[in-house]
Amino acid sequence: MGINIKLNDMSYRYEVYQIINLFHSLEDIDFVESDENFYVHIDKDYMEIGNKDYSKEFQFSKGVPIKEEIKKYIYSYFSKLYGIELPWGTLIGIRPSKIALALLKDGYSEKEIIERFQHRNLTKKDKVELCIEIAKYEEKFINVDKNKVSIYVGMPFCPTRCLYCSFTSNPIAGNKRLVEPYLNALVREIKEVSSFIKSKSIEIDTVYFGGGTPTAVDDDNFEYVMKNIYENLVLDFKVREFTVECGRPDSITETKLKSMKRYAVDRISINPQSMNDDTLKLIGRMHSAKDVIDKFNLARRLGFNNINMDIIVGLPGEKVSHMNTTLDMIKSLAPESITVHGLSIKRASRLYEDLKLNKIYEIADQKELIKMYEATKDTAKELGMIPYYMYRQKNMVGNMENVGYSIPGMECIYNIQMIEEKQTIIAFGADAVSKVVFLDENRIERFPNVKDIREYVNRIDEMIEKKKDLLNTLYNL
Repeated sequence: MGINIKLNDMSYRYEVYQIINLFHSLEDIDFVESDENFYVHIDKDYMEIGNKDYSKEFQFSKGVPIKEEIKKYIYSYFSKLYGIELPWGTLIGIRPSKIALALLKDGYSEKEIIERFQHRNLTKKDKVELCIEIAKYEEKFINVDKNKVSIYVGMPFCPTRCLYCSFTSNPIAGNKRLVEPYLNALVREIKEVSSFIKSKSIEIDTVYFGGGTPTAVDDDNFEYVMKNIYENLVLDFKVREFTVECGRPDSITETKLKSMKRYAVDRISINPQSMNDDTLKLIGRMHSAKDVIDKFNLARRLGFNNINMDIIVGLPGEKVSHMNTTLDMIKSLAPESITVHGLSIKRASRLYEDLKLNKIYEIADQKELIKMYEATKDTAKELGMIPYYMYRQKNMVGNMENVGYSIPGMECIYNIQMIEEKQTIIAFGADAVSKVVFLDENRIERFPNVKDIREYVNRIDEMIEKKKDLLNTLYNL
């Protein structure tokens, strides 16, 4: 089933599509000449939107960009039609704190920023206040030195593929023959680009090893990667943060944790997503809540004193009671940070395909989602944490946000640099995207490695040379 829109001026197609998609994210939205579900008529001074049952005309305000008015009026129409108010209003960008930070630097007061978000985007006051709080905290971490970069290393394997996952992650059981060729190519890329970095006297600020699931490979292969990351990207640099996203407890072993300690990892992430066993089984994670607790305690015994835990709000079947169970267990473990993700129903995920096929999943409604988010906020406060970074994704259930909470001093600096886009990120591995930041020009250029593992292995020399060429446009010393 889809939604058909009759639009008289296709130059505004993007704005119309983006706002209607907030209310119809699981349906195909098509622009048609006839047999429409809704029509949108845009003229010089006004616009009209409606269907056979309900239509509304809006007058454009003088001096306000027409695209902003269009988005606001389409949102207002559907909000009233369905009786739904979304917390971020018309805001569809993934970095709202970046907007708040820019406004603060331009001299706007907090009151003026709140009024601006509310007027232009119909954003709820509490969300704008969250933006401002995070922007003010992030400011002291934002990079101002073009000679400093951060590193991302990607592992495109997982123990299994989760129901909601849309990333380039390959279940390890069916892809074992690809592991060693991939790791050899990855290490080659790391070594070659590391030599380039050293030749240009570039400083490495932070290193983040993510995925997929970095710990999905066996102990020997994990040791091989860790040793090469350390020797080429950590040892000779004054790296102030080295994070490994361990991920799922069923892939974490004592040997791997000891390897991380040996190679100077100072921050790890153990990600349950939920501490409800029925939910874990439903979303395709082959571990229990007890496994999370056991591996967390093992990491503590081995000396890890900066541990993050990820959870997801809005997982199928979960309500406030499920979230409270998860949060109670997390409170008893007392990690140094938690990252709260809202469920995003991505088109490349099995969850999206199931929903399109009318497979029934019970997803919490807007009121329930808000209560769940409030519970995570209260738990973070009880643990002495403050919000330190935020981003949003497309097709998030309830149009919510992802927030990182941390005890002050235990935040993930890489996350801040990555989201605020003021520091060059050099990324290694299949589907890893490097971003070169030209601070003087306020400009970013991206270079994505190929997604497919076989293609990455076969074209590794091409990836290396193209990455060097892009970096040379900034570091042409």
